[in-house]
Amino acid sequence: MADTTSHETELTRAETAEFLRAIADELDAERERIRVAIGNKRVQLSPPERIATEATVTERSRRLRKDVEELELRFKWTPTKATAEAAADGGTAGNDGRSE
Repeated sequence: MADTTSHETELTRAETAEFLRAIADELDAERERIRVAIGNKRVQLSPPERIATEATVTERSRRLRKDVEELELRFKWTPTKATAEAAADGGTAGNDGRSE
C-alpha cells in the first residue's frame, strides 16, 4: 500500500529557500530518520546514505499567455533495513513511522 501526502501552496523566494534549507538540514543531521514538513503535517522518512536525485527544468514560451518556468526536484530511495524494520515494529511511541 502506498501512502501519499501532498500539499500545494505559493511561497515567497525566501520562504521557498527556508523550506529547502529545512530539508537540507534534516538530511545533514546524522539520524536514521528525518522529518519533512508537508503542509501542516510532518512526515518521517528513512533515507539511506546515497539517494537517487533528479532535477528537471521546463521552460514554456506561450504566445497568448504568460511564459512558464518549472523546476522539479525528485529524490527517491529504498529505506535502510534497520529503519524499515523499526517502522514495521510500530516506529516510535505509537507512530506508524510515516507521519506525525
